[in-house]
Amino acid sequence: MADTTTQHETDEFSLVASARQGDAAAFTELVNRYERKIYRLARHITQSEEDAEEILQETFLKAYEHLPEFQGSSKFYTWLVRIAVNESLMKLRKRKSGRIVSLDEEIDTGEETVAREIAVWEDNPEQRYSRAELRGILERAISSLPPIFQTVFILRDVDELSTEETADALNISVPAVKSRLLRARLQLRDKLTRFFKRKGDDVFAYL
Repeated sequence: MADTTTQHETDEFSLVASARQGDAAAFTELVNRYERKIYRLARHITQSEEDAEEILQETFLKAYEHLPEFQGSSKFYTWLVRIAVNESLMKLRKRKSGRIVSLDEEIDTGEETVAREIAVWEDNPEQRYSRAELRGILERAISSLPPIFQTVFILRDVDELSTEETADALNISVPAVKSRLLRARLQLRDKLTRFFKRKGDDVFAYL
């Protein structure tokens, strides 16, 4: 696994280096590699497929324009995430209604007072729901999270970035990432519990 990860990072470094030298094919490969993740992230933040499409285009346009400024101190995908998050927040601020919370806004996390355990889902729910149905249920639950928690959850638990990479991408501290991830998981657990309760399942049997 470590060898595969190292090879992937080496391959990415080579693609970025070639793209910086004007190799359009190399940059296209980078787009193909990450466009689905960037689109998904933008859609979750904006709750709009149309906005997500625009943000996807703007993210890669800006990445291409500013490639000479990318120093390689972080992963290319982490850099893309930072651009996409900024574009998404700007899109939200342009909307006329609704209060938008910046992802780097200071909040009272209450992390010292959180004492609940994060329980693990067993396979039992799949006996009642197909994988596609469960994916849809989880997607809707994630989409209902506040942006401040939603994005951290996507980057850490869906895209599997490290805590440090997530902090770098969102320009927040490592403790803030850990706290927001905990809150996101707790909120998802509660939302899924309520959903299955409504469907007549005793979800606590699975948690």
